[in-house]
Amino acid sequence: MHTADVVLIGGGIVGSSIACHLVAAGCKNVLVVERENSQGKGSTGKSMGGVRAQFSTPVNIQMSLYSIPFYATFEERLGYPCDYRPQGYLFCATNERQLAYLSANFEKQVAMGLKNVRLVSGDEIRRLFPQLRADDILGGSFCSTDGFVDPYSAMIGFMTWASDHGATLWKNATVTEISRRKGTFEVATTRDTVSTPTIVNCAGPWAAAIARMVDIDLPVQPLRRMLVPTEPFDQFPHTAPMIVDMSNGFHFRPESRGFLLAWNDPEETPGYKTDFEPSFIEKILTHAANRVPVFENLAVNPKRAWAGLYEMTPDHHPILGESPDVPGFFFANGFSGHGVMHAPATGKILSDLILTRKTSLIDATLLNFQRFAEGRMIHETAVL
Repeated sequence: MHTADVVLIGGGIVGSSIACHLVAAGCKNVLVVERENSQGKGSTGKSMGGVRAQFSTPVNIQMSLYSIPFYATFEERLGYPCDYRPQGYLFCATNERQLAYLSANFEKQVAMGLKNVRLVSGDEIRRLFPQLRADDILGGSFCSTDGFVDPYSAMIGFMTWASDHGATLWKNATVTEISRRKGTFEVATTRDTVSTPTIVNCAGPWAAAIARMVDIDLPVQPLRRMLVPTEPFDQFPHTAPMIVDMSNGFHFRPESRGFLLAWNDPEETPGYKTDFEPSFIEKILTHAANRVPVFENLAVNPKRAWAGLYEMTPDHHPILGESPDVPGFFFANGFSGHGVMHAPATGKILSDLILTRKTSLIDATLLNFQRFAEGRMIHETAVL
């Protein structure tokens, strides 16, 4: 029987960041349990890698204000690359309601200390990107420190640094049972059993199954999201930001010599669907060509497209912190598509809560498990 001070269930980017932050804070006996033979096979390796501070709720903005500077200095801090590219996010509004929404968000973001966000006019967007069909674009919002990271590299950087400084990673270790005895947990895995006073559920879209092992009903559901990379294409600038068409949620960014296209299909239903649906290509290319006429010439290889899972909560905000019913069992779940971008902040918050019972990064009560029972849901409307 092994013993650990903290056991993290799930070795994706969230578990890796928490491990890194715990070890950095002096908690060395940390075990990360990963069921696959390599990390990143769940949602992390399938993420679009976007990072942004342009949110509508203070708690999401705060998490980005920690996470993005962390990514910007990732290599200096940890000695490993994360490929942070500050090319920005440009939200394009096509009606007055969207414009008012961006303006209200802008006020909030600036009040919270975001320095590099600005509102842009429709004319400026047309001047910067003449390739866009922009006759209906009234204006937008742009933040130059938003951008993208390579999720796989960031995950490996977090975990390798943690391992170099005392943490342990078990691969090929599926958690089969969690039992409680006198204030400690016994975590049985297909590799071995470990005894610990503290567990963190970092199981991504599979978090509800882990929570059920300690009789917790966790409101986290998997939702498929599909991404379509294009073949090399040079008729749109590769210096472009992530461009978001607010009329329908279509967004795209440069990726190697082509572009990466994303769109949230409103017909998608929850479930563990990880196969790419070929009919999605025609849908997304229609949106792409409509907003960027030169994208009519985009070549796409369906074999290179992929699907991943978002882990959705009822209010699109994560569940962070200790279970009120099972002391020592912590949640780091339900990021609703923002797990990669908020992984640094999540690592800091969970490390603080585990080691000191409080954190100054956010008001942690906002994201606790109890909010659902207490009817305190926070609605984030800037979800892509």
